[in-house]
Amino acid sequence: MASAATAPPPPANLKRIVAASLIGTTIEWYDFFLYGSAAALVFNKLFFPGSDPLVGTLLSFLTYAVGFAARPLGALVFGHYGDRLGRKKLLVLSLLLMGGATFAIGLLPTHATVGAAAPVLLTALRLVQGFALGGEWGGAVLLVSEHGDAKRRGFWASWPQTGAPAGQLLATGVLSLLTATLSDDSFVAWGWRIPFLLSGVLVVVGLWIRLSVDESPVFQEALARAEVRGRTQGSAAERLPLVSVLRHHWRDVLVAMGARMAENISYYVITAFILVYATTSAGVSRQTALNAVLVASAVHFAVIPAWGALSDRIGRRPVYLLGAAGVGLWMFPFFSLIDTGGFGNLVLAVTVGLVLHGAMYAPQAAFFSEMFATRMRYSGASIGAQFASVAAGAPAPLIATALLSDYGSSTPISLYVIAAAVLTLIAVGVAEETRHRDLAGVAEHGEAEVAEQATDARSTA
Repeated sequence: MASAATAPPPPANLKRIVAASLIGTTIEWYDFFLYGSAAALVFNKLFFPGSDPLVGTLLSFLTYAVGFAARPLGALVFGHYGDRLGRKKLLVLSLLLMGGATFAIGLLPTHATVGAAAPVLLTALRLVQGFALGGEWGGAVLLVSEHGDAKRRGFWASWPQTGAPAGQLLATGVLSLLTATLSDDSFVAWGWRIPFLLSGVLVVVGLWIRLSVDESPVFQEALARAEVRGRTQGSAAERLPLVSVLRHHWRDVLVAMGARMAENISYYVITAFILVYATTSAGVSRQTALNAVLVASAVHFAVIPAWGALSDRIGRRPVYLLGAAGVGLWMFPFFSLIDTGGFGNLVLAVTVGLVLHGAMYAPQAAFFSEMFATRMRYSGASIGAQFASVAAGAPAPLIATALLSDYGSSTPISLYVIAAAVLTLIAVGVAEETRHRDLAGVAEHGEAEVAEQATDARSTA
């Protein structure tokens, strides 16, 4: 008879869990991407006035990157308590932090009102956003992965991943609507605040749904086993999740970090930097660039579950490798199409780029979940994903903008993304296939450390 850890929940329950994770991640990514779009469009004028346009954009992207710097700290804190207390509680907290910070950005005074204090306050709230998002991703994908069965884990776990394009779609859609209906002066004066303030409404909806789901059965079973061990083995206390991850899964952490390089860098070049490149180098209007990202994000949302389902059939690694190679090969055509200035070519460039990105992003949730033991899975998956974001997604728009400023060409930017793709191909190429792993089985393997701890405790007694 299947255990509670391995038996899949009823379809209706699983769908509710998927919906809770998806809506939560959509809201969190909406908040995060909204900042990125605003950094490219208006923050250089509102918080860093008096600079050269590209220099002002660099400064606004620098505050954008600060959010990534806080994500590893969020991964450590949320991972630790998520592995000790459960996934659900920490997901509720991450949503409150992210939504509260985003709402507060909508109320911020600008440089014209309070001077240098404005960018300082903006940076502080960006740090809160990054901290919250650092803990959000791991918990959301684990809640789904640990509820579902192994046969369709790639498909179901890919749905929280669609929260990224859904959040991008929502953020870009709101901004596109506002820029289409407001004059440039009105948008810069007050219109940019509206999408940030809308976050408050979205958070209420997300909390209502997240509070209605159950804790992961795989985690509950692992916690029960840990409590039994604590009563029977006494002094052989469990190590901290972080210590266990670095001891037993350090190779998996490195694989996850390498796998994130092409995925993270390409995404922010394709969706955030394009707003700079298309408007400054290709002569495309801000509205046209936003509309292209809007169309491509809708396609991205649709293809992610399809890539996830394919990873259930042929494996996580083949799908991931296809995406990494594809993104690297697409970069030169990507910028060539944008340089034409045509809307159709712009949509094609971004859409193909995001479809190829989806081949990496879709299997990532199941792939990373299947690498780690249950009582260290939140920490392991979050550390691998979020520490890589500091070197990948955080500086990507900043580096791309600096390369454009220094060289006046897209060629160095293409080579930058291609180098990231090579790193990802190497990391995923040396990894083990995880498609057939049972999550409870991975937990049992990871718990081998307990016997060693007991032996150490007896030898030192």
